[in-house]
Amino acid sequence: MSFIKKLLLTTVFIFLLLYFLKGIHISGFLNALLFTIALAFLNSIVKPILVLLSLPITVITLGLFLIIINTGLVYLAAYLVDGVVIDDFLHGIIVSVVISIITSIVDWAVGE
Repeated sequence: MSFIKKLLLTTVFIFLLLYFLKGIHISGFLNALLFTIALAFLNSIVKPILVLLSLPITVITLGLFLIIINTGLVYLAAYLVDGVVIDDFLHGIIVSVVISIITSIVDWAVGE
């Protein structure tokens, strides 16, 4: 049940993110929900593999390469869901960092 709460809260915050960041465009709440589900799936399945494979460059860059991995996953989730468009790479980085902060806050607030 807490997973559904986290998913819905994250979706609401991502949908509200549209009003503050002009580099991301989502055409409806359903697309925001699908984007959040795709991002959750990618973060749980693909991200650990990418982190393991990119461990040497992550150590060399003192962890900053993880931002690039998160940005790539956000772009991949946007590619998988029709109706989600990210304008350019800089906006992708900003969206990635803000989504990471949002999910951390939601995880802390909901618990478990």
